[in-house]
Amino acid sequence: MKIMVAVKRVVDYAVKIRVKPDKTGVETTNVKMSMNPFCEIALEEALRIRESGLAKEVVAVSVGPTQCADTLRTALAMGADRAVHVDAGTANVPPLSVAKILRALVQAEQPGLLILGKQAIDDDCNQTGQMVAGLLKWSQGTFASKVVLDKENQKATVEREVDGGIETICLDLPAVITTDLRLNQPRYATLPNIMKAKSKVIKKVTPEELNVELRPDIEIVQVTEPPKRKAGVILSSVDELIDKLKNEARVL
Repeated sequence: MKIMVAVKRVVDYAVKIRVKPDKTGVETTNVKMSMNPFCEIALEEALRIRESGLAKEVVAVSVGPTQCADTLRTALAMGADRAVHVDAGTANVPPLSVAKILRALVQAEQPGLLILGKQAIDDDCNQTGQMVAGLLKWSQGTFASKVVLDKENQKATVEREVDGGIETICLDLPAVITTDLRLNQPRYATLPNIMKAKSKVIKKVTPEELNVELRPDIEIVQVTEPPKRKAGVILSSVDELIDKLKNEARVL
């Protein structure tokens, strides 16, 4: 079985986000970029499945500008067998367009499993996995905290986190799975593997070659920072606290 993993290039989680002066988006110039943490978890799960003997190949794919090749090299250094870069140039690629691109790649590669992070930390959309499953008409297991494959019966058992606890579902393969934080702990790429990844060939295609039109279906009107929180105050008594909750906060 072949597993395809979608990975996204985002602003590193440790970087302090700055909004552009014209409020058109987030500043990315000279900002450290890295693989989306949820995508790292998705890739790690695919690698563990391959190492268990249930899959033969892991293919990493990424959609975005030329710099996405760096993210794919990280995926290759972690252990992915091949990488495919869909070069969208500087165009903003909304989740529905990404889903259509992934559908086209799935139809070309014919994997038995597509794994994605449940969301990206830049837009927090949490849409692509569900959309591509709908387009492919595949079973889907979202927010996976545990994945068990039954290759013989072509089934996957997924434990997923819901508001009330853990829900267990059984999926027919092929399927789409999106990963949650508790699924695993991603490995670090070793220096020898990082050096080897630099010489590996990354297949490059364009949305046009996949017959996908990038149509902006989302308009960003303005990006602003959240309002700053007011400084806290120290109160001397319970009566003073009740008075402020009643007359200032108006929650009583």
